[in-house]
Amino acid sequence: MSSTRSFLLLALIAVGYMIYSAWEQDYGPKPQASTPAAAANAAPATTGSVRDVPSAASAPNPQSAPGAADAGKDPAAQTITVSTDLLRVEISTLGGSVVRADLLAYPIDPKDKTKPVRLLDDSAEHFFVAQTGLVSNGGAAPNHKASFHVEKTSYELAAGSDKIEVPLTWTDASGISVRKVVVFTRGSYLIETHEEVTNASAAPWTGNEYRQLQRTAPPAHSGGLFSMYNSEAYAFVGAAWYAQGKFNKLAFAKFAESTLSKTDVAGGWIAMLQHYFFAAFIPAAGETDQYSTGTADGRYLIYAMSPTQTIAPNASGTFASRLYVGPKLQSDLANIAPGLELTADYGILTFIAQPMHWVLLQLHKFSGNWGVAIILLVLLLKLALYKPSEAQYRSMAKMKQFQPRMEALKERYGDDKQKLNAAMMELYKKEKINPLGGCLPILIQMPIFFALLWVLQESVELRQAPFFGWIQNLSAPDPLFILPILNGVAMLATQWLSPASPGMDPMQQRMMKFMPLIFAVMFAFAPAGLTLYWTMNGWLSLLQQWVITKRVGAMAAPAKT
Repeated sequence: MSSTRSFLLLALIAVGYMIYSAWEQDYGPKPQASTPAAAANAAPATTGSVRDVPSAASAPNPQSAPGAADAGKDPAAQTITVSTDLLRVEISTLGGSVVRADLLAYPIDPKDKTKPVRLLDDSAEHFFVAQTGLVSNGGAAPNHKASFHVEKTSYELAAGSDKIEVPLTWTDASGISVRKVVVFTRGSYLIETHEEVTNASAAPWTGNEYRQLQRTAPPAHSGGLFSMYNSEAYAFVGAAWYAQGKFNKLAFAKFAESTLSKTDVAGGWIAMLQHYFFAAFIPAAGETDQYSTGTADGRYLIYAMSPTQTIAPNASGTFASRLYVGPKLQSDLANIAPGLELTADYGILTFIAQPMHWVLLQLHKFSGNWGVAIILLVLLLKLALYKPSEAQYRSMAKMKQFQPRMEALKERYGDDKQKLNAAMMELYKKEKINPLGGCLPILIQMPIFFALLWVLQESVELRQAPFFGWIQNLSAPDPLFILPILNGVAMLATQWLSPASPGMDPMQQRMMKFMPLIFAVMFAFAPAGLTLYWTMNGWLSLLQQWVITKRVGAMAAPAKT
């Protein structure tokens, strides 16, 4: 197999995969808004209907359930604004729900740092909120629609301070009171919540805390020929959870057919994922929860129910949980909860992509530039694959050396393919040429290429990362098309060095000549980081092939004299 064909095979497989992903996005199954009746049947009986707030597992209490898919905003509700070094969050006085969260370190447009990514949002089009509440078996309990009292509506992390505590209080005439404290920490995307229940009544209070993430499906991305390069268009968006040491995810389109219902989950978490960012509820260590999913009025829900607590009269009890709202920074997530780093989902090639991502991080620490880290990664991969690549190029160099004899055989046998193939095999055997020498390297490189493709497109560290000169955003196309042109030149030079296949007809030869131009156009719309990898790999392969071809030619020269 020639170098050109090997290169083009890998490129065609890659582009075909991306085209298929774009087709799935444009024409695949879309999430359907469920009717209220269907939504009511979506949740397990132990936790009440999805339109309702989950009730205590021991005895559902529909009277305390105002509806998960809230029809509109309560005009009486206030919002509390909290600003830290990383987050700007709005908390509603209704239930203490987190209804907005801006990620200050991640601008939407790198040219305008004043507009950060908004992950949580209570607007109708981008609805995505995090809610907590209490339910009780017959007793009073504030759910996520209960009105809390607050001391003030604005908090800001002061210089020299490491934490902000936002207290909210709720009281009931029966003697039950709740103090909910939301805690923010400097340098962290974790939001801690403590709900202290005080029972001043004459009877024991029994109840649970629930945590739920609720959102709508994002607006559909427009299609088009080059939407395959828009990682936002086909990145996974949906629910995810970690249970019994296993990472699971559920796309919105599959909510109706694959409802989640798990009990006795210890050491797990629930989340809603999107490209680069996510929100997750993480229970206290050692807590055993119940997980469920459902739909209501076009919104998608995943929630966790805590174990039941019984609080004696004149006593108090506390429910604690953590909410992560931020980027998929794998090196940090692994230290927060088991399996949380898997939210950066690389699919079936995770076993290759995760080590590759770790190597890329180390190379970035060494170089201080993500573009340089990609180049160094290409160098390491070329060194690791040097031996199989060397065998490939030696085989091709020999084929090029004997090209005149192959052409002579083609002229001698004309259209008699059977005799031509027999003569070719005899020549290969006599001169110790392996025509399949290029297959092994390509088989090794295919999973590596796809794993790296996911690493480059899914790693938030590379989002809007600058390189040098004209490339100031590795996640966007090269603005001057220099890298795609260099890639096309590398392909042309590779074609010149590679032997033409004896079985290739004139039409195929003309098509091969146009392939560098076609792929230069294709990569003109690809992220610069991916094009940088592909271009460096092409030029290093060309250099390696040229050196080996020269060596084989020099070794063969004395034999001709």
